[in-house]
This record gives sequence, C-alpha cells and structure tokens, in this order.
Amino acid sequence: MASRKSSAKSFDSLYAHGFVRVAACAPLVQPADPAANADAILKFWRDADAEKAALLLTPELSLSGYAIDDLLLQDTLLDAVETAIAKLVAASEDLFPILIVGAPIRSRTSVFNCAVVIHRGAILGVVPKSFLPNYREFYEKRYFSVASDTEDDLIQIAGEWVDFGAKVVFTATDHADFAFHVEICEDFWAPQPPSTLGALAGANVLLNLSASNIVIGKAEDRAVLCDSQSRRAIAAYVFAAAGYGESTTDLAWDGQVIAYEMGEKLAEGERFAREPKLVTADIDVGRISQERRRVGTFHDAAARAKDELTKWRHISFDLGTPEGVPLKRKLDRFPFVPDDLSKRDRDCFEAYNIQVSGLAKRIEATKTKRVVIGVSGGIDSTHALIVIARAFDLLGLPRKNIIGVTMPGFATSDATKSNAWALMNALGIDAREVSIAPLAQRMLEDLNHPAARGEPVYDVAYENVQAGLRTDYLFRLANTEGGFVVGTGDLSELALGWCTYGVGDHMSHYNVNGGAPKTLIQHLIRWVADKQIFDAGVSQTLISVLEGEISPELIPGDAPQSTQAVVGPYELQDFNLFWLTRYGMTPSKILYLAWNAWREKYDYATLKHWLEVFLTRFFANQYKRSAVPNGPKIVSGGALSPRGDWRMPSDASAAAWLAELKQNTPDKLD
Repeated sequence: MASRKSSAKSFDSLYAHGFVRVAACAPLVQPADPAANADAILKFWRDADAEKAALLLTPELSLSGYAIDDLLLQDTLLDAVETAIAKLVAASEDLFPILIVGAPIRSRTSVFNCAVVIHRGAILGVVPKSFLPNYREFYEKRYFSVASDTEDDLIQIAGEWVDFGAKVVFTATDHADFAFHVEICEDFWAPQPPSTLGALAGANVLLNLSASNIVIGKAEDRAVLCDSQSRRAIAAYVFAAAGYGESTTDLAWDGQVIAYEMGEKLAEGERFAREPKLVTADIDVGRISQERRRVGTFHDAAARAKDELTKWRHISFDLGTPEGVPLKRKLDRFPFVPDDLSKRDRDCFEAYNIQVSGLAKRIEATKTKRVVIGVSGGIDSTHALIVIARAFDLLGLPRKNIIGVTMPGFATSDATKSNAWALMNALGIDAREVSIAPLAQRMLEDLNHPAARGEPVYDVAYENVQAGLRTDYLFRLANTEGGFVVGTGDLSELALGWCTYGVGDHMSHYNVNGGAPKTLIQHLIRWVADKQIFDAGVSQTLISVLEGEISPELIPGDAPQSTQAVVGPYELQDFNLFWLTRYGMTPSKILYLAWNAWREKYDYATLKHWLEVFLTRFFANQYKRSAVPNGPKIVSGGALSPRGDWRMPSDASAAAWLAELKQNTPDKLD
C-alpha cells in the first residue's frame, strides 16, 4: 500500500494495515426452495455488510440445498436457482461484501456443482467443483459433471455470459495482497486439492463451500485439513459446511464454520445451531504475503508448477475498502508465550528441554565435567542454573561439579544475593561468593574515574567495569577448574543491546538463554516450579526470584536500578521483537498491533515511544549479535545469532524504519 501520513481514522482501520475481514455462515436451508434460501442468504449478507466484511462465504449448494438428489436435475429447480441468483446480483449493488454462494448451474448437456461469485451488481465468475465424491453416501456423479469435463470458459446465467472455470484466482486491485481461491467440499479431501495450485497462483485466502455431512469425529478431521492446508499453502483457509435445514432422510449436518490462518485458528461457529450466526475472521493477508516471500520453498514450488500455472486466470475486482473498521482479531500480548494453557505447558516443556539437551550435548562434546556460572539472583541466571542442574542430572554428573558464583558489587541488593545463595544451596551445587568491589574500585582508580573519588558519576564505564570483572573472573575460574562458562543473557537483551560487549555478560563459552526471550524465561521458571522438577525448596526460591525487580544492580541508590525504565517494558519490547524479526512488519503495523493488544495497559504515546526506542537500539546493537556465543534456537521468531535465522550488517541504519513509523502513524490518537 502506498506510504502516507495516517489520520487517526485510517490508523484505526484494519484494512489500512493489511487485514481483510471475511465472513462465513451456514444459513437455515429449505430443500429445493431457491427463493427462500436466497432470502436467508441475503439476511446474512446484510449482516456481513454491517460488519464491513470483504466477502461472505456460504455452504455448498446453499441456494438449492445439497441433499435433494434427483431434484438437482429438474429444470424447474434450475430455473428457480437462476432467478434467485439474479435477485442476489441485483441486491449486490448496495452491499460491500463479495458473495460466494453455492448453486447447481446448467451448461450445454451438463449440470455443475458451482460457487457463484457476486460483487457490485455483477457475477465475477463461476467456479465448478473439481472432484465429485461417488462413494459411501455420496452419488454426485449421478447429477454433476466435473470442471475438467468442459473446455468452456464462459457460462450463461440468467441470460448473461460470465467467466467459468476452476483454475481462477480473484484478485483485488485496490487492496495489496488480497486474492482468493474457491474450492468445493470434496476438493480439499483430494490428494492434491485445487487450492494448492490456487495458492501457488497467488491466492492467499482459500475458501471452501461444503455440504459435508456429519458423523462422529468428522468435524475434527475437517479442522485438521483446514489447519494443515493453511500451513502448507501459507494461506488462510475458510470453511463453511451445510447445517440445519438440509434433509436428514439419511444424513445429518452440523453447519461447521471455521477459519485458519497459517495454522492459527481465528474463528469457529457453533455447530448444530438451530439459529446460526454469522462468523467473522480478520485475516492478515499482509503477514501471509510476507511469509511467502520469506519461505523459498513456496516460490520453488510455484516455479516447478509454472507450466500448469500458465493455465490459470486472474479475475480482478475493486474492493473499495472502507475506513474506520476496528480490528476484532484476538492478538497475543505475549507472542512467545501462548495464551492457551495446554499449549503453554507444551511450549514450556519443549523450550526447557531444548535448552537442557543443547547444554548436555555441549558438555559431552567438550568432554568436560564442570561448568561455571555467575548467579546473581535475577531471573536469567536463575533459569540458566536450573537448566544446568537438569542437564547434569540427565548425564549422571554430580551437581557439585556445577560451580556457581555470586559476585556482589557496588549496588547488589540483599534480596538478590539471598536468592542466589538460597537457590545454589537448594540445588546442592558448589556455591561460592567473590566480591568484585575491591577490584572494581582499583580499576576505577586506575582509570581516574570520578566515582573512585566518591563522586556520584555512574556512567557506562562505571557499570561496565563491574560487568567486565565478573565475566573475566568466571572465565579464569573456568580455566582453573577445567570447565567452561555458561552464559545467562537472554534474547530480549540481545535485541536491545542490553549487555556488556566482549569481556562482559555478552560473552560465555555456551549460552543456554540466548534464544529465549525475557517473557518466556519468566514463564519457564514458573513452569519448572509448578511441575516440581526439583524439590520444594528450589520451587520456593524460583517464585521468590520472579517477584524481584529486573535490574543489573550496577548503580547504587535508594531504589533498585530499573532496566525497563531505560530499555522499555520487556513485555512490549518482546512484542516488537517478534513482529519485526519473525514477520518483517513495518513499524506502523507493529504499532497498530501493539495498540490493539496493549491499549488497556499502555496509552498510544507510550507504545509509540517504546517502539522508537526498540528500533533505535535494535539497529545500533547488531555488532553485539554478530559475535554471540553458541546456543540453541528456541522460539520461532527468535535466534538472533548470525549463524541462525537473523542476518544484518552491523552498520545498518534505523532511519528508514523510524521514518516509516513517523510518516504512517498519527502523532496522537484519542
């Protein structure tokens, strides 16, 4: 979309940020009564118009009813279907959404099971079903021909000739990245669904009109197919099945309506509803397009199918996107931590064991029996230590071979030092304490630093003298003990450059936390405590650590030094990190997403300020990420190692990103 200065009104519109609202329904069907069915569909269509949805999807043969058998071949019925379509076409002139309606359509000597696509007083196209089921309870070949049975690319409906064919993508001319493909029921049960090629041809929203009857377990099967096709095709998949009103002579219907986007379920309607409701989903077609550009396999597959794709047509339309349409999509405030509790438990299990197995392999590969870690009593070193302890347990090594050192400096609090000792004692490791204050004082004196004379000058040198001495001591201790240093700095700190480069907490022999964002580490510690992976004393200390202020404790004062007061709340910066690195979103879109996710806690100005801070720090500190120690990737959208999935030059400028944010977002938002 063209770059522009956003007003508050346009900034608040989902259509201005690469989203498209789609609607789907399963209307009450009157078997073999197209006029009544058209009225029922029109009611949902008006509801979708009120919701400012870009399209409305209805089930298979929604105009005629699916389970009407030989009546599908009656001219009386087929005439009534055409009359109903003409009525809907006339109504479409005043309605915003595109309508995709199911209907039996005649052509020459055949009848086709079709999706009719209606928009702004015209039929954009008619898509015939490609695969006709003729097994078990299905007898569709008795009535219908398949798409491949004809070479015609036009079909006559109500006296008008319109585009006809299954190999077609409908593409918006005025909304970047919005293009959709239509398939019908059995098509997505086929070994190669038509929507696969539809996606390769450019469609990022895949639609399925279905009259799939319900039997035990089938709803889950459909959901799995929708989920998997949305993942494999890097697309959204929207499915609408026939519901109440279809003939139950031999079958039953549940009206399942469901929408997925790249494996994420966005919306689902009530099944077996006697009064079905409209289901809407706000689809991020911009995110889909970003992901397709990023995944080389997708365009490699398109290149392999290029001969087949030349047979596909693109039908263009003007959507005419409205302004001021608020986003209704649920956004995870913590994208690295699922909201769903069962998924959170699974993710914590996987993340913790990724770290443990990575460290265990490194211990085995180096043939060492000892490791050294600095234990501050903060969340990062706490989590790294419980990863080490678990790895030693799995390898059958004594925990006394873990050397934990707490190194109080000028501003170390009693609380964190107490937590450090409590955790080391509870885990039964080789616990030690070495004060860095005397050496730090001597170095400040050698540097002729004002703080050495008691002046309250707490600059970068003052802080890094302490951080550097701690790391230097750990490395020399590892040399003495014949072990290696395990790092504790996390992914969020790497993103923000909140670490002391080189001889500082930036460096270690192996960093188990380098792929874990701060928000995930907090959940991991709580998960380890809740699962009682260690004894009750350890769990109690872990909870105590989580209650403390996140602080480097390098500057003295009455109140603890706050990291988040400088770099921003980690919950916000992890959000910004995810959307920038995982999906390459523009800053204006990241701000829009943050505003929708976080505005109950942070106002617009605060969100914009911390995003500016994030962009500035992220670009300025790439040189630190270009020289990080080894450590396992843990989360999708993480791993800032130059050997992993993020590469950028250390001298790149944030200017373009900051300019985009300024240009495409309002200064204030009421």
